[in-house]
Amino acid sequence: MSRKAIHTDGAPQAIGTYSQALAVDRTVYLSGQIPLDPESMEIISGDTRAQVEQVLANLAAVAAAAGGNLGDIAKLTVYLTDLGDFNTVNDVMAERFDEPFPARAAVEVAALPRGARVEIDAVLVMP
Repeated sequence: MSRKAIHTDGAPQAIGTYSQALAVDRTVYLSGQIPLDPESMEIISGDTRAQVEQVLANLAAVAAAAGGNLGDIAKLTVYLTDLGDFNTVNDVMAERFDEPFPARAAVEVAALPRGARVEIDAVLVMP
C-alpha cells in the first residue's frame, strides 16, 4: 500500500494536524474544505451559494494537485449549519458536476470552523 500526502497552494493550507489530501493507492481522501480564500486564509464574504462555490473551488484545486478533477470524486459529505441551504448545494453541484453524480451525504451540524456555513470532504478515485 502506498501513501502520499497531497499539497497545493491553490487551496487553503491545513489549519490543524492533517493533510489537504492523502492518496492511498488509487484512492484520494480529500480533507474537509470550508470557504477559505487560499491567499488570505479568511472566510469569503457572500451568501451560502458563494461559500459552496468557494468550497468546490478548493476541492477542485486539491483534486488537481492529486492528478484528478471533480469528475473523479466518488463520494462527498456535505456539512451544513442549516439544512435549509440543501437546495443551494444541489444547484451549485448541478453546475459543477456531470452525471453520474457522486454519492453524497448531507448532515446538519451545530457549527463549523471559523463560522463557515458549509464544509465538504470527498473521496476521489483515480482512473
